Amino acid sequence: MFGFQDGESADTVIRKRKYMRDAMEAWTFLTIYDLSTVRTAEELTRLVRRRSCTTEEQATRQVQAWMQEKHF
Repeated sequence: MFGFQDGESADTVIRKRKYMRDAMEAWTFLTIYDLSTVRTAEELTRLVRRRSCTTEEQATRQVQAWMQEKHF
């Protein structure tokens, strides 16, 4: 998701970096390291849930709302 892979275009890398900054603004308790290890929306949801002590449903809604119109 946020991690960089070989062969990605410069545009893709720039977009992922912007998304990472956006996620860190949305969830201030997440670090660059946290986000660099996230590969799927489900992993992000679990991380948000654990760190914010919210329910799974609340974390899922937050992540889904945040991901709208983002292309990974």
